[in-house]
Amino acid sequence: MTRIGLLSLSAALFAAPAFADTVTGTVLAFDRMAQVIVLDDKSVWSLEDGGATAPEGLVAGDTVTIDFQTVSDNGFGKILGIGIAG
Repeated sequence: MTRIGLLSLSAALFAAPAFADTVTGTVLAFDRMAQVIVLDDKSVWSLEDGGATAPEGLVAGDTVTIDFQTVSDNGFGKILGIGIAG
């Protein structure tokens, strides 16, 4: 096998796959201009990547579910959706 073939094969085998995950929490703060949500566990979620938009009328105290794409051990890659629970 050629060097390029080996490099391509190893890159394919060791590439980090992306998985979907979900988090639920209470909104501690929401900055509509900066597109940032802070949950009660102090996690900060930026909506700047354009993957999802905040639900209309989202305010502090709302319980939300955030669906996001995980990227190995590097945290989240993209927010897929946000919903207000109940």
